[in-house]
Amino acid sequence: MTNPSDNAQEVGFKAFLEHLIELRDRLLRIVIVLGVVFIALSPFAQDLYNWLSDPLVRQLPHGEKLIAIGIASPFLIPFKLALMVAFLLTLPYTFYQIWGFIAPGLYQHEKRLITPLLVSSVGLFYIGMAFAYFVVIPMISKAAVAFAPSNVNPTPDIATYLDFTVAMFLAFGLSFETPVATILLIGMGVVSAETLIKARPYIIVGAFAVSMFLTPPDVVSQTLMAVPVWLLFELGLFLSRVFAKHLERFHVEKEAHEAQQNSGSNLPVVAAGAAAAATTGTAWEDDKHVFEETVDVQSTDDEEFRPLTEAEMEAELERMDAEFKRMEENFRKEAEDKKDP
Repeated sequence: MTNPSDNAQEVGFKAFLEHLIELRDRLLRIVIVLGVVFIALSPFAQDLYNWLSDPLVRQLPHGEKLIAIGIASPFLIPFKLALMVAFLLTLPYTFYQIWGFIAPGLYQHEKRLITPLLVSSVGLFYIGMAFAYFVVIPMISKAAVAFAPSNVNPTPDIATYLDFTVAMFLAFGLSFETPVATILLIGMGVVSAETLIKARPYIIVGAFAVSMFLTPPDVVSQTLMAVPVWLLFELGLFLSRVFAKHLERFHVEKEAHEAQQNSGSNLPVVAAGAAAAATTGTAWEDDKHVFEETVDVQSTDDEEFRPLTEAEMEAELERMDAEFKRMEENFRKEAEDKKDP
């Protein structure tokens, strides 16, 4: 006779393999799409780097250009940039595949909360990068060239400039996620809006402190990051008030699901017992008098209730133990008869 625990382990292992296969397929799709976009951008790698370096080149003295220290840098750096651009262009598709993998395991109220936040986080990341390219990098480039000593020729290396711009894109892209982080913290109940309002002075100081580590050591770039972070934090507080009813409904539905799970934790056991009773109906009929005695005992009035003595309790436990053993034997015989007719 097959052990139920072995069947459960086999089913769990098959489900785990199915999840791994689905994860592999989705990762392959992400890699294939990334490769296709990278191949499509490869012929324009030089133009992409010219576009990226334009904010700095416009600030250099007339006729000056960037330099390449490494031997393979003129060839590799543009293709490295093309790969990064391909990754950014396929980022929505990557998030779509990730969402398709984790969405089946979420409740409906969790999907309604995460979907708009996921879409807005991608949009805010792009906006942060655009802000860095069109506002921050030109101002930093202008300041770097203007404050260069007279005997220094400001001609940065192309690899160094690429690393600098990527760091700025990441820093401002992540910092523009502040509204999403604020709404998530309030929506998940980690912190309340009132607490964040009271902590506003500390958050502003923290924004300047974080920008000091994420940006070059100049006041302009630090201010250009800290001020938008502060404004985006205020935007997150405002949006959390606007969507307060939606967040409250999310909490109510979350508590309802948790209560349903807690109250229905014994449902699998009951279902298993019902299945066993359906397959071994004869055994239940043979032991019907046991349940009738139980019903008779439970139907007595509270006034007639009398606590059992120790001797009576021991005798009752022995009787119940004997009944359970007899029922188990009947179940076993019934199963053997059905297995070997």
